[in-house]
Amino acid sequence: MALTHVLQPIRIAGKTIKNRVVRTAHATGIGGGTLSDDLIAYHEARARGGVGLSILEILSVHPTSPAPLNMFDPTLDEGYGKLMEAVRPHGMAVFQQLWHAGHNGTPVDGSPPWSASDIPNPLGGAVPIPMSKGMIDEIIAAYAATAARCDKAGIDGVELHCAHGYLVQQFLSPNLNKRTDDYGGPFENRVRFMVETLRAIRAAVRPGFAVGIRVAPDMTGGGVGVEMNQAAVERVQQEGLVDFVNVSMGNYNSFPKMIGGMHEPMGYELPTSVPVTRVATVPTIVIGRVRTLEEADQIIRQGEADMVGMTRANIADPDLVRKTIEGRVEEIRPCIACNQGCVGNLLGPARRMGCAVNPGVGFERAIGDDRIGTAETKKKVLVIGGGPAGLEAARVAALRGHRVVLAEATGELGGMMNFAARLPKRHGIADITKWQEAEIFRLGVEVRLGTYMEMDDVVAENPDAVIVATGSMPRMDGIQSTNPGEPIGHFERPNVLSSIDLLTHGRNRIGKSAVVVDDVGHYEAIGVAEYLMEAGASVSFITTQAMFGPKVESALMTEPALERLNKGKFQVYTRYRMTDIGDEEATIQPTYEGAPLSVPAETVVFVSANRPNRDLFNALRGKIPEVHVVGDANSPRFLQTAIREGHLAAKAI
Repeated sequence: MALTHVLQPIRIAGKTIKNRVVRTAHATGIGGGTLSDDLIAYHEARARGGVGLSILEILSVHPTSPAPLNMFDPTLDEGYGKLMEAVRPHGMAVFQQLWHAGHNGTPVDGSPPWSASDIPNPLGGAVPIPMSKGMIDEIIAAYAATAARCDKAGIDGVELHCAHGYLVQQFLSPNLNKRTDDYGGPFENRVRFMVETLRAIRAAVRPGFAVGIRVAPDMTGGGVGVEMNQAAVERVQQEGLVDFVNVSMGNYNSFPKMIGGMHEPMGYELPTSVPVTRVATVPTIVIGRVRTLEEADQIIRQGEADMVGMTRANIADPDLVRKTIEGRVEEIRPCIACNQGCVGNLLGPARRMGCAVNPGVGFERAIGDDRIGTAETKKKVLVIGGGPAGLEAARVAALRGHRVVLAEATGELGGMMNFAARLPKRHGIADITKWQEAEIFRLGVEVRLGTYMEMDDVVAENPDAVIVATGSMPRMDGIQSTNPGEPIGHFERPNVLSSIDLLTHGRNRIGKSAVVVDDVGHYEAIGVAEYLMEAGASVSFITTQAMFGPKVESALMTEPALERLNKGKFQVYTRYRMTDIGDEEATIQPTYEGAPLSVPAETVVFVSANRPNRDLFNALRGKIPEVHVVGDANSPRFLQTAIREGHLAAKAI
């Protein structure tokens, strides 16, 4: 399909944007609170890849709401200078999002957050201080001073964050604004804070400096819906206060809608965004799991928006735009919307964004396809195993110029991703291994399917280097991590399956009732439960974890899954373990001391940490000049680690 719109330039205020591809503001944690060299390199890579406009992650305007970037950081101006120097040669425009979290913030001094009213925040429950007129004036002045600083530093424009339940939207929302003064009550009062802030920003910056807003239907009952967002846009347009409107979705009460996972279709936000863009008389931006320029072009061509946010797509492949222009669409690394590396890493213990499919994200100065290089000495590299770790190892080794042979014991490539893709709403997870497969064939890797290799087979190949990526197998021993000395009784019964057994043998063995025993807390058990329910079984979900799906909570997967599962016969038992299995029922009890319960169980599916297939690696050590072990063969973990280890191992050869 010809791209008739998305690659056309567009003018916003005094700035011409070279195309319609936008990277919307997204927290990264890469800078550790500053515009660090790593954060600049992250943005520069996307500029080099052809993005038209990037809106930088939230910049806090006041110490009552610190952020990944902060107005009160004395190094900010220097960082802006280095950033703009890095991206200017590539023609990417840069706007800065201005932000105050309101009741979602944690002030630097540990005092209570500020907000329109004393409604607690939905995450930590902190009760904010209702802002006085003096506080309101102070924050408005801070917004204006921050915008002026951005202008002076060479940034092309600013975006006032009026969405996602942050301070401006807290004033706008009937749910969160219970004031009785000039800033509360009827809509004209509740929108006043937004209007006065925009007026102050306009007065503080030069003519031609772009000023816009980000708005969002918050998807909560009684909150800021589509019509209220339309009214807010029309109100600020009356005074010519904005040069663009960026429309999103959700807040912390509807968090999974803000960053929809692979269960959401492309353009899932358009039904609530387009009614807002249609009332705008200035350029508009929409988002919503858009992965290709063809999809973006269609949105623009249909008049639904003027520009399209493709944030996660450009995280997965910073060269998305350039590859498309060069006719190399099939080489674009796909975003699979698993959310495990981007938002999952950021909200999890790492507090730093990554990417499940692209190990270079956040480490662009050291890792990435442009950092692979060519090996000084060409070697024969044997990769054993064709899952995501092995495929990535073969791809990178081939890019380095080695002669690569990949041996896979089964009849197809993809490894465990082939099973994961059979789970409901998860077919897209295999997109990454399908891309890796296409890439290794394009690069000339010799692929041998149905080839099981033992130590003597490997030695006979006489490779210079071996990468063992033989994966892992289910640990079907009935041992649960909370009570390792008490394996499940009668675990050897034929109605006890691993998830691989279930997905291999089909649904004819399930029956009317099933139990999923989850000793991991990741998505595997969730997907299995949904698979069983789609097969007609009622499901008891037994997990030793403190909550349902804790390891994908930060990836925003648990709530949508519960919403789907609870439409059927589904019961969750947290902090429970299984103790015994019968023909049609099983006994469970708390992981702590507690009374046992009986649950119907014609089928039991046991999900625990797998056991690595390390035997070949152990046998080869000392017999081959260079041997690496990667992915689950090293230790069973998850997709992001598997791809990263495969990448780094091959890069080292």
